[in-house]
Amino acid sequence: MIRFMQPPPEINTNIPQSARVYDYWLGGKDHFPADRALGDAIAEALPTIRTQVRAQRAFLRRAVRYLARDAGIRQYLDIGTGIPSAGNVHEVAKEIAPSSRVLYVDNDPIVLAHAQALINRSDEGRVAFIRADLRQPEAILGDPALARTLDLVQPVGLVLVGVMHHLRDNDDPRRVVATLVGALAPGSYLVLSQSTPDFDPAAMAALAAASEQGGIANVPRSLADTEPFFAGLELVEPGLVPMATWRPDPGAEQDPRGVYAYGGVARKP
Repeated sequence: MIRFMQPPPEINTNIPQSARVYDYWLGGKDHFPADRALGDAIAEALPTIRTQVRAQRAFLRRAVRYLARDAGIRQYLDIGTGIPSAGNVHEVAKEIAPSSRVLYVDNDPIVLAHAQALINRSDEGRVAFIRADLRQPEAILGDPALARTLDLVQPVGLVLVGVMHHLRDNDDPRRVVATLVGALAPGSYLVLSQSTPDFDPAAMAALAAASEQGGIANVPRSLADTEPFFAGLELVEPGLVPMATWRPDPGAEQDPRGVYAYGGVARKP
């Protein structure tokens, strides 16, 4: 069943929000002029941004399929989910295991405001939403909705896709990830992506500058700065790699370095 934990607050349409900008790039309908203006400014700095975000969604689907089909994961904590759309975690997981449970977390009120219209209902499993910020992992873990939706005694798939670059270094992102992973049972998995300057430093610098000018943090990180997010975990083959090369679908043709991000899946021993 779908459960909504709180009524959505008023949405400020004059300030761009990352979830709505992503929705614009992905061809959705839940965005406003401020979001489109920032999305266009970033696209001018990085013309391949739409390809990049589609590749990110494809990585998410591949990783969740792996967790559901090969690792037997039946519950997921997806933080920074963005506006629910086709191919989200619950849809991918439930195709394989209809009883899967998913808790979505995002700090944009429009995610809550439109979730009921965009999420496909299911008679099995449970999908719930809370409005919270990744920078406050203790608040997420302590939210009553989490206890009602997920059983942390059992393995969980923690999904942090397309969100880590919104944390600045002074947000202590390593601590954030370690806190979340530390609360999970052995046998849990972390799915994480991180944009990087390693493949095209000038393009990523331009993207980050355009995003920051619009008021949205954007911090690309090198491979060396991304690896610590997986500290103490067992990386699944092929490891932490250019995102497009993580278990690509058969027949997929993608320049390995044409998507400026790393992606990885790892198991908590």
